[in-house]
Amino acid sequence: MTSYGAKDLAAAFRTVRGNTLTIANELTEEQYGFSPAPGTRTAGKLLTHIALGSKFQEMVHMEKRRSFDGMDFPALFAGMAAEEQKARTKAEIITLLKEQCDHFAGWLESVSDDFLAETVTLPAGASPATKTRFEMLMGAKEHEMHHRGQLMLIQRMLGGVPHLTRQMQERMAAMQQK
Repeated sequence: MTSYGAKDLAAAFRTVRGNTLTIANELTEEQYGFSPAPGTRTAGKLLTHIALGSKFQEMVHMEKRRSFDGMDFPALFAGMAAEEQKARTKAEIITLLKEQCDHFAGWLESVSDDFLAETVTLPAGASPATKTRFEMLMGAKEHEMHHRGQLMLIQRMLGGVPHLTRQMQERMAAMQQK
C-alpha cells in the first residue's frame, strides 16, 4: 500500500508555493497593481491572499479544533480581509509568501498519520458534514493552485508567458530536435 503522509503533503505545498514565488518574482512592482477586471483583486492582493491562505487551516488544525461550532465566520473573514488589504511592496509580499510557506509546511511535516486521519465536523449545512484533516489540509494547496491559475492568466494579459508554459515549450522543442 502507498501512503501519502505529512512529509509528502509538506513537500507538495512547498512545490506549489515555489511555482507561485516564481510568478511573484517575474511580475514587476508596477504589475502588482494590475487588476484584470473591475472588482477583482490586483496581482499583488491576489499574492497576499495566497500568502495568508493557510492561516485558516492553521487556525482550524493547529489549535486542534474538531468542530466549527461557535466560530464567528463573519468576524474571522473580516479580519482576514483586513490583513489582505494592508499596503505591501513586492518585496514584502514575496517575504510573506516565503515565511508563511516555511511556517505552514514546517508544521505539516510534524503531524502524524493519526492526526491527518482525524475527522472534523464542518459547519451546519455543509455537504459532506465531515472531512478528515488530510482532506482539509490538501485544500490549502488546492486553493493556492486555483489562484495561481489566475496569476498565470494575469501574466498572459500583461504580455508574459508563465514559467510552467515556457518549461513545457522548451521540453517540446528539445524533443523535436532529436
